[in-house]
Amino acid sequence: MLAIFDKELVHPPQELNSPNVDSRKAKFPQEILNHFSSSSDNDKAFSVGFGNSALMAFVPQEMSFSLHQRLFCGLDDIYCTFMGSLHNLCSLIKQYGLSKGSNEAMLVIEAYRTLRDRSPYPAHQVLNDLEGSFAFVVYDSKVGSVFAALGTNEGVNLYWGIAADGSVVISENLELIKASCAKSYAPFPRGCMFHSKHGLTSFEHPTKKMKALPRIDSEGVMCGANFKVDSQSRVQAMPRVGSEANWATWGSQA
Repeated sequence: MLAIFDKELVHPPQELNSPNVDSRKAKFPQEILNHFSSSSDNDKAFSVGFGNSALMAFVPQEMSFSLHQRLFCGLDDIYCTFMGSLHNLCSLIKQYGLSKGSNEAMLVIEAYRTLRDRSPYPAHQVLNDLEGSFAFVVYDSKVGSVFAALGTNEGVNLYWGIAADGSVVISENLELIKASCAKSYAPFPRGCMFHSKHGLTSFEHPTKKMKALPRIDSEGVMCGANFKVDSQSRVQAMPRVGSEANWATWGSQA
């Protein structure tokens, strides 16, 4: 999967940018999309663009040829790419009142929409209810927000980086990220979520702050930092989300 978001839409941690990067080695969004498409031998690969703000690309893959399920779904101007599987999908489908045939991407969209519009629960509690190995990226084109998360289990990986024009690139494909972002990339931290208006936080340890640790590659060059939970820190409790304080304006309350 591949997601690219304009720098005016998403503001990632500053430490994701390598101070030693040669911008000529990074690629622009269209070049990254072309690389993604050409490297796939699946003729069902497709992409969805949203003007200059965002694009999402996806390659369907049969379960028999993949260790991890890959899904894409769009509903009511909300789009989700999902990789992995949830052990408690059936119970969550009942909890959210979805049809029995719903998959994980549909569930994530409904969970996001519930959080955005009317949930009395904080986001970290909702994500902690997801049992299994998972990584997903949600783009809400109606309100212009991005939400990404990576589960605590090690079965699925996710990476993010900075393209030549400052756009944020997210994918599970490490080689694609390296080729697209030069030295400005890093693993997406496990047990964490990123919201375009609230930034990077840990849903596994919601009362702790995140810290960036310098990352040096095999050539001795500083790359985008690794992000870890600072076990010595504490933050104020994350705000509950309701009709007066939904995810569209969540970041302004932090």
